[in-house]
Amino acid sequence: MSKSRKLHELITEQEKNPTSRITRIQTASESKQGSEKDHEEKEIHEEDEEEEFLIILPDFPGGSESFETAAKFCYGVKTDVSSSNVAALRCAGEYLEMTEEYSEENLISKTERFLTHSVLKNIKNCIKTLTSCEGLLPLAENLGIVQRCIDTIASKAASSDPSLFGWPVNDGAGNSKVGVENERRKFATRGGNGMDSWLNELGLLSLPFFKRLIFAMKALNLRGEIIESCLIYYAKKYIPGTSRTSRKPSSSNVPSENDQRELLETVIANLPVEKSSNSTSNSTRFLFGLLRTANILNAAEACRAALEKKIGSQLEQATLDDLLIPSYSYLNETLYDVDCVERILRYFLEDLEDRSANRIEGEERSTALMLVGKLIDGYLSEIASDANLKQEKFFDFAIALPNHARLFDDGLYRAVDVYLKAHPWIPEADREKICGVLDCQKLTLEACTHAAQNERLPLRAVVQVLFFEQLQLRHAITGGLLEAEAGLTEAETGDGEEEEGVVVARAQEGGSTWRVAVRENQVLRLDMDSMRTRVNELERECSTMKKAIDKIDRMDPSDHVERGGWRTSLTRKFGCKFKTQVCDSHEPAVNEARKGRSHRHRP
Repeated sequence: MSKSRKLHELITEQEKNPTSRITRIQTASESKQGSEKDHEEKEIHEEDEEEEFLIILPDFPGGSESFETAAKFCYGVKTDVSSSNVAALRCAGEYLEMTEEYSEENLISKTERFLTHSVLKNIKNCIKTLTSCEGLLPLAENLGIVQRCIDTIASKAASSDPSLFGWPVNDGAGNSKVGVENERRKFATRGGNGMDSWLNELGLLSLPFFKRLIFAMKALNLRGEIIESCLIYYAKKYIPGTSRTSRKPSSSNVPSENDQRELLETVIANLPVEKSSNSTSNSTRFLFGLLRTANILNAAEACRAALEKKIGSQLEQATLDDLLIPSYSYLNETLYDVDCVERILRYFLEDLEDRSANRIEGEERSTALMLVGKLIDGYLSEIASDANLKQEKFFDFAIALPNHARLFDDGLYRAVDVYLKAHPWIPEADREKICGVLDCQKLTLEACTHAAQNERLPLRAVVQVLFFEQLQLRHAITGGLLEAEAGLTEAETGDGEEEEGVVVARAQEGGSTWRVAVRENQVLRLDMDSMRTRVNELERECSTMKKAIDKIDRMDPSDHVERGGWRTSLTRKFGCKFKTQVCDSHEPAVNEARKGRSHRHRP
């Protein structure tokens, strides 16, 4: 009564109103009768009669535990106030009217001091206190505890460095526990607040509180990296399937399907539209995980479109495994959702155009485009084996990228070869259309060699490949001859006294080595002459082959030999035999080898 005005008033009221008292009298067993019973009842009335007050406190904040702590405080017992119970004690003090005006050093003033000097100074304590407020509504809301905690978390998050809490978003090296622990140690040495980031505590918040926190962060114009990291942490906590390495959420309390859909749409709706400056392949992989989950949960169309656009802005960081999104709709006949990846690619190209219009560094755009080109070639090779993939879909996907997205077309050629192998029933005209996506001038010599004897390619494509293969050989030989002639000219002719001085100096350093280099250059020149003659012969053979092919095309269809016969006849007639070699996409192995030969033979 000395600390609580409410208890004082309730007890005083019962003292003044006897009808509100409850008198409890101990009675003996009703089975006993006679004088023994009368004697016991008389004894009870005389000796054990007691009067007690019954006070009912409905909807007490924090329940019996917080009431017990408040009662101990009233009796001077030492009470431990923490970030987990301070909100309940503050509400209990308000409920019991334990104000400073009624009694000095009361519970309200003590809890307010703890909130101000301890809880609101630390972001993790704020999250714990905010979590405890979920069972104290609406009193905690009316006292401003909820809003103060949310504002403090948002303001302190604004001063955080996103690079310091990047490790929980990433899956770690090799997606293993050891990799995660290594990232944690790095995080701690870079100035983190301990081994556990405050972002882990966000998973303790309910979805309504988490929404309010994100809105508060947006109101303060926080950096997109911080908001995105908060959303990723929270989603990983409760949404299963966001990671292929771990299909289960990190929280044991898995929400219902409707709650998961609501959470998923909340996370996607609040993701920053612009590309994060520190986005990595792991964050892109997480976005693809969200997209797969959105398809499973049948999220809203606008939600999935926003996520696809977000992925498209950083598609160059994706991997082939990310693009292999299973087709969850019975309307799609293909194994993978090709339409979804096609939309993502379109968003990427649109974003690339916007970056070009804003004059973002051309080298960065070119690098991103080349990476996506290689990625799409690998994806085409993967889906080409699907027998249900329509040729129109394959063709449109193959020509979606601009020409400068591929340095070499070897990867695209591999995809075409796989598609023709998986669809042997396609007529010749359609095969020519599919092969039309290839630029034979961008095929390496290895790819040309493979294509020249590929039985699945149509005749027109083989002729084009042979023509450009010889053209490449001619250019290569011409370049080698020019280098050899330049080396011989430099070795055999001098330029006055200055050239003689150079020759004398080289002779002093090793005259024998210089003479050996000159002889090697002479041998190389002879080899080049021989190769030039061979190229001329190949050109004549190619011309003869063209005439023979034209003659075959003009023949009556009934006179045609069975499929593959013309190749055999040409091989028998002209002696063109090719050795099959494996092509390596986007790796100019031929040019590197040519450069190596030039360096070895150059004096």
